[in-house]
Amino acid sequence: MSFLDTLPPLLKDPPPAFAFEVSEAGIAFAPTGRGAQARFHELEPGIVSVSPVRDNVQRPEIFAAHVAALVPASGNKKRRTAALILPDHSARLQVLDFDSFPANAEEQRALIRFRVKKSVPFDVESAAVSYHVQPVADSGKIEVVAAVAALEIVARYEAAFRGAGYQPGLVTTSSLAVLNLVPSNNLSVLAKLSGRVLSVLVVGAAALRLVRTVELDEISSGDILAVLFPTLAYIEDQMHTKADRLLHCGFGPRSREWAAEWHHELGIPVEGVQSKAGEPGPHNAGLLGYLESAGALS
Repeated sequence: MSFLDTLPPLLKDPPPAFAFEVSEAGIAFAPTGRGAQARFHELEPGIVSVSPVRDNVQRPEIFAAHVAALVPASGNKKRRTAALILPDHSARLQVLDFDSFPANAEEQRALIRFRVKKSVPFDVESAAVSYHVQPVADSGKIEVVAAVAALEIVARYEAAFRGAGYQPGLVTTSSLAVLNLVPSNNLSVLAKLSGRVLSVLVVGAAALRLVRTVELDEISSGDILAVLFPTLAYIEDQMHTKADRLLHCGFGPRSREWAAEWHHELGIPVEGVQSKAGEPGPHNAGLLGYLESAGALS
């Protein structure tokens, strides 16, 4: 199952020729043709500072120069299409439930804006909103996955790529892209770390059930468990079942030690996320998820 296929991106155009994932640490990128090899371009600290409430691109001219240097221009004046994968903390992703949902798209979007208005720290009326109605078995509810981002933040990221001759036809978040690497046949909890931002997603029955994004003061196993314990409790209380496993991504050399501790503390199997290109890191997980969904990884 590809969540990028089922959840419309913030903006949508024809399939892209390149894919880029931006983080504070750098830009992971690859062409999207079969046999693609992902690369990583490091950014100096302070060029990108991720936040849902202010400009993320703090030094736009330097950021634009880095983007322009990633893939040399071919001499063809036609714009190169691109998928742009943004950091999780630059947007808000929520799973909303409704007793009823209007059929008209304009009314749907207005209802979603109303529901998220008090929970997002920016003006939702001028935000980019994307959403997907997902199947829910035997609940009597209608569930909608909604991605909301301040339009100015998205535009700032896009501007550097447009200036380098790209057309960002697909814009999504790292967590949504990495879900292409998460099997949906079991009830799985995904813990994904990038910088100091921990994203926890619950996936099962071909649907996204819960999303939490937390900016941690420090990175320790205890801090991670402090987020995971209430997540698993929510699953048991609200979904009347237990998670089948915990998948982790982006924890680097700490993964093996912490995974053993999490298995002991949580009582469920703990596994690393895998792609055909190997284990995703903290800054390329979304890119590898997107490339795998596009059939670019052999």
